[in-house]
Parts: sequence; C-alpha cells; structure tokens
Amino acid sequence: MDVVDNGVYFLKPDLYKLIKEVGGICQDSKERPVVALVPSIMDSSILWAIPMGDLSHRTPEQVKRLEGFISSPTSQLRSCFYHIGNTDKKSIFFVSDVLPITNEYIDRAYVSHGRALVIKNKKLIAELNRKVSRILSYEKNYLTSKGKPFFRQNIYGIYNALKKQ
Repeated sequence: MDVVDNGVYFLKPDLYKLIKEVGGICQDSKERPVVALVPSIMDSSILWAIPMGDLSHRTPEQVKRLEGFISSPTSQLRSCFYHIGNTDKKSIFFVSDVLPITNEYIDRAYVSHGRALVIKNKKLIAELNRKVSRILSYEKNYLTSKGKPFFRQNIYGIYNALKKQ
C-alpha cells in the first residue's frame, strides 16, 4: 500500500511482534489507528507513526491527566508525550509511543465518511512533528548516554530492525 504523508492507518500485528523481538513493550491490546507522518531523514522508506485514540472514550480523570502532561511547560519533555486535536473526531495522539514503520506493516487505511482519512490541519501536523522530533532526539541522546532506551517501545531498536529488512 502506498502511504500518504499524514494519512491515518491501521498496522499489521506483525509490527507488534517485531517490537517484542527487539525488547520493546507494547501493552496496547486495542487495534489503534496511527497517523503516518514524514519519512525519516536517515531512511525515507521508514515513516514515523503516532498511535491515536478517541478522546470521547476517556473518563474525566483520564482527560485531566492528559491535560496535565500537555499543559506542562514546553521546556519539560512530558509536554510532548500527548496531544489532543481534531481529525474526524476529537483525538488523542500518543506521541511518546511513536513508532517507526514501513509500508510492509500497513494493514489498511482508516476510513471515515467513505474516504481514507488524511490529516490536513497544518498547525496540528506541525505540532505533532515538533513533539515527535523532541521525543526522538531525547531517545537518541538517552540511548547514547545510558546504553538503553528510555521509551518502552524501544524506538531505535525497531528502527534498526526495519533497516535490516
């Protein structure tokens, strides 16, 4: 499947197997859509994808917790962990769960109102890209200094496995 920048997709279960193979943790048992952002600068066949969820399914306590992260000072990394924005509904973007993906792991497009959903809001895309860049930079620096990943999914472990395929 040809992936469109900022398109929303569902992933194949094989990606979650790969995450476990590289020592990452993926505790999400739901079939969750992801927004496929821009290709990696280092390898254009690898895209950065952010898992998404529906905000309306959250309890007031969960929304308050998310808003606590989002409203943190931008100097704090935690301010980049989540984002709330509109797609075809009010959505949560789980930015700190960002995944590298390739076309091979795309199962199908997320369809809304009879069409594949592509996010066109430039401010939303810019903010998601800013937050992803910050998460990836932190992960790379942490990995270099500590020798282990900071984020549970092992972002660069997945990335390196995809490069070998």
